[in-house]
Amino acid sequence: MKLNRVAITGLGIVCANGNNLEDTWKSIVKGEPGISKIENTPVADLAVQIAGEVKNFTLSPEILREREQPRYDKFIHYALSAGHEAFANSGLLTESPYLQEKMGSILGVGMGGFPGILSTYDTYLEKGPRRVSPFFIPAVIPNMASGLLTIQLGLKGLNYTISSACASATHALTAASYEIMFGRQDVMISGGAESTIVNCPMQGFISMKALSKRNDEPEKASRPFDTARDGFVMGEGAGCLVLENYDKAVARGARIYGEVVGHGATSDAHHITAPHPEGDGAYRCMEMAIQSAGIDPSLIGYVNAHGTSTPLGDIGETKAIRKTFGSHAENLLVSSTKSMTGHLLGAAGGIESVFCAMALHTGDIPPTINLENQDPECDLNYVPNNPVKKEVEYSLSNSFGFGGTNSSVLFKRATT
Repeated sequence: MKLNRVAITGLGIVCANGNNLEDTWKSIVKGEPGISKIENTPVADLAVQIAGEVKNFTLSPEILREREQPRYDKFIHYALSAGHEAFANSGLLTESPYLQEKMGSILGVGMGGFPGILSTYDTYLEKGPRRVSPFFIPAVIPNMASGLLTIQLGLKGLNYTISSACASATHALTAASYEIMFGRQDVMISGGAESTIVNCPMQGFISMKALSKRNDEPEKASRPFDTARDGFVMGEGAGCLVLENYDKAVARGARIYGEVVGHGATSDAHHITAPHPEGDGAYRCMEMAIQSAGIDPSLIGYVNAHGTSTPLGDIGETKAIRKTFGSHAENLLVSSTKSMTGHLLGAAGGIESVFCAMALHTGDIPPTINLENQDPECDLNYVPNNPVKKEVEYSLSNSFGFGGTNSSVLFKRATT
């Protein structure tokens, strides 16, 4: 059976570094930190008071009417904004040659509407059960982001959500790509959305000793591969990609940012939260993605690392990259954009796949900022502090999550 190629024709993003693709990419390439003191939720009683918060964001009333916006949690707002931007960016919003039944959406959401759950529970306790809104459930369930996108854009094909912790969005991209590869769909919106910067889930991570406590220097708190790293920084937002049948995209004259060519998914089978110390699952995941593309590892020029800024995770991923690429690891450009955006949990793979596509499209390789004293056990070229201008043919994005779940997706630069 001949498989269809999968083109990337649209990109959209909301994160701490910007509320659209243009502003975000400019910020990322400049190496600007998006992490700051938390302003949008009370955290005075928490030991951690910094995050990669989305700033100055208002969902357009053209996407969702103002009176309807309070009905939905923030992660849904971010998904709608990024999804609509990606769809418009692809050119399909104004003119589409496709059947609605061959267009769909698969998004990744790790935790869903935590802010709405907590505020509604407070209302329940303070004012009684009758004050729980009839809009409560649709406001917080993880699949509503994908559901609303399909309703608004008239996509009558597949519509579901994947939740696999911090690998959610990358797993979603894999699933969406398969639908196009096997000809079941022509167009898919995919990626991820998340917004859990609120006291209870934050305290959960604090209790696990997973978050950085560098409250006095928020812009320097996320420092992957640095000896002074002390945990990850929570982020929020959404990253969406429009995936399309490659030949049909070319036929309609679409701009193609890149191509999805390989997928990997494995389990560490090791620990509920800690990564395998030798990066076994991560290695097999990257190897699977490369083998599924049928290419030599030496053709890959850039890896967007999971790189969360945790003591064990960064070392394990470094070992996995070395095992995957062998001697070619010395030539790789590897960076963690989480140093700027924070860790978007279930949405991480969405925004980082956007960055991989833009790196291929523009030839700009984003840096790892705050890399001042590189850990000797993290001994790769992490593009420290400044971007690199280099055209690369392939880029790889890694996402690893609690429960030992791993996902990697491989992209190829668009060819004419």
